[in-house]
Amino acid sequence: MLYPANPMEAADLESILPHLKDRIVASITPQEVRNLGPILYPNGATDSWQRHVVTPIRAVVNNAHDLGKCPPIRVKAYTKAERLKQDRERGKQSRVEKTPGSWEWILAFRAKANPYLKAMAYFMFVTGARISQATALTPDDFDLQNARVWMPEAKGTEAQWVDLPMDLVVELANLHPRRPRKGPHGKVRAKKAKMFGYASKNGCYKSWKTACKRAGIEEIMPHAAGRHGFATELLVRRKLDARTVAKAGRWADLTLMQKTYTHAEDTKGKVQRALRTGFVQATAPTASKRRKSQ
Repeated sequence: MLYPANPMEAADLESILPHLKDRIVASITPQEVRNLGPILYPNGATDSWQRHVVTPIRAVVNNAHDLGKCPPIRVKAYTKAERLKQDRERGKQSRVEKTPGSWEWILAFRAKANPYLKAMAYFMFVTGARISQATALTPDDFDLQNARVWMPEAKGTEAQWVDLPMDLVVELANLHPRRPRKGPHGKVRAKKAKMFGYASKNGCYKSWKTACKRAGIEEIMPHAAGRHGFATELLVRRKLDARTVAKAGRWADLTLMQKTYTHAEDTKGKVQRALRTGFVQATAPTASKRRKSQ
């Protein structure tokens, strides 16, 4: 009751509460917290256990500690061995590397998507926006006359102006904002019109998958198509320097961007070509020496 949980955390805590209610916080052990993962989500990955069990419990405990009501509880993350064991038991691999969006993919997707998804996919790819940021935008957040958008804060980065390409500005100027049929957490129609017409990120997934199917392209979901695509396009394909890409995409942690959001492409082909080049360069002087000796 003391922890100001957001709606997503509250949903996780509702599942957790029956297992820990009426307990003194100081009596909860790290192992007990970790054991709740497989109890609550037997078919989930260890990353899901961490996100939906360990993280919300730790947030509640840390809040209580800040208020001077209990000592802190340090809960270690699940180990790689635990992750692999759980993957074997559920018959599904976790941490599958995302396929980032590309211009070819975006153009094919846009050809079959509805006008709102069409514009939103392009918007996320050229700005590096998260799906939660894109769906939160209202017409008031856009300054189309100056080709920019007031991007909401997300994961520790402050809200700020982000420039938009002119062809997208023209498309957005002709897009009629609409009120979503349902609000983000209920069945009441949203009062405010959204630029891309969806109340939350969950509202667009079904239409997104349908557009992928109609276009006959790989099913790449919004975050991978947009934010991952933005980073990979600029850093890997266009070879911009990492600091420029991180600043443009609003990454505070340069290492995180390079480790998580950029993806090597044509790895096998590049390795084979590099090995072949090395072989040719190494054998050329040897052949030349043989000719001279003859």
